[in-house]
Amino acid sequence: MKKDLRPDSAKIKTDSASNNYVGFANLPNQLYRKAVKDGFEFTLMVVGESGLGKSTLTNSLFLTDIYGAEYPGPSQRIKKTSKVEQTRITVKESGVQLNLSVVDTPGFGDEVNNDKCWDPIIEFIESQFELYLNAESRVERPCKIQDTRVHCCLYFIAPSGHGLKPLDIEFMRRLHDKVNIIPLIAKADTLTPDECHEFKREILREIELHKINIYKFPDGADDEEARANKRIRERIPFAIIGSNHVLQLNDRRVRARQYPWGICEIENEEHCDFKVLRDMLIRTHMQDLVDLTAMVHYENFRATKLSQLMSGNAKSTTSPLHQLDVERREHKNKMKRMEAEMEQVFELKVKEKISRLNDSEIELQRRHEQQKKKLEAEFAEIDLRRRDFEKEKAEFEYVYREFQDKIQTSDKKKKKNASLF
Repeated sequence: MKKDLRPDSAKIKTDSASNNYVGFANLPNQLYRKAVKDGFEFTLMVVGESGLGKSTLTNSLFLTDIYGAEYPGPSQRIKKTSKVEQTRITVKESGVQLNLSVVDTPGFGDEVNNDKCWDPIIEFIESQFELYLNAESRVERPCKIQDTRVHCCLYFIAPSGHGLKPLDIEFMRRLHDKVNIIPLIAKADTLTPDECHEFKREILREIELHKINIYKFPDGADDEEARANKRIRERIPFAIIGSNHVLQLNDRRVRARQYPWGICEIENEEHCDFKVLRDMLIRTHMQDLVDLTAMVHYENFRATKLSQLMSGNAKSTTSPLHQLDVERREHKNKMKRMEAEMEQVFELKVKEKISRLNDSEIELQRRHEQQKKKLEAEFAEIDLRRRDFEKEKAEFEYVYREFQDKIQTSDKKKKKNASLF
């Protein structure tokens, strides 16, 4: 039975008696089907010192091995990240496809001199904005531009209990107008509940003092959503614990960390804020993060870029016709390169096929010679046996004739002796 996806107000009878029904109430369902068909894109950046559990938290959030395809084998992600790396993976749930990109960043605080350690990250974020702007500014634009812009940045704070480090403050000040920053207290199981609460208050005080703009949750459409967003705001910065180990507790299986003094469940809101972060990031506010990136951060970058073009501080723009010619030439050159590559691949495959056929022919000839020699040897053996048989037959016939002659001679003597009496 096919389920009606329309809202209750749109479930109108469409029989012959009700021909006045227009059907624009089905537009949300059309948008839903189109969105599911195209799929969704989301880019998540994780930033923090080495050893704070960035990879473990990412795998825990999406219930998959994010780095399994890039780093196969038992020793996955052992080495520290030495550069900005982007890992792409496709996650499917209930027929909805999410093209997830996880951007891992250099570990902070590992070097003696950490000055300007945020430059590679800023360059990466702006390069993705630049790619999107170039695709948007082309004369022949694609129907759907691939969105590789960074939509969310999870910033991991070491659980020191003494507030933010100068490096944390400077990094967030440099990036708060380029990406949506969500601060996290990593490895929160190293703090007591009172220490964690005080640490959160100190972090928020320093963020407000240095005028750092972290991700602000939107006002809810109704009272229930507003109360939910208020509860989430009260937990910022999120105290999180990551774990990919499943433990059996009585009649239920949970992901947790086990210690000699007890068990810390990562999906228990009384133990940490992992479940709140996961629901906020994936279930309720993912689209808002994408929209905020597009409408605020990208638009600021675009306005700055266009103002530089207008003031002459950047490269001068070309006419649309000239740009169209350039794009056509690029497309033509690209097609020629692809044609040459395909010809090379075809020639290589033909050579490989001919080589395999030659090898097969040589192998068949060798087997034919072997079979021929084997048959000749068998024929020679059969001929030798035939000659031996004929020789034995001749000897047997000679002996048989002598035996017959003896019998006849004996019979004649008996008849002669019998006639005398």
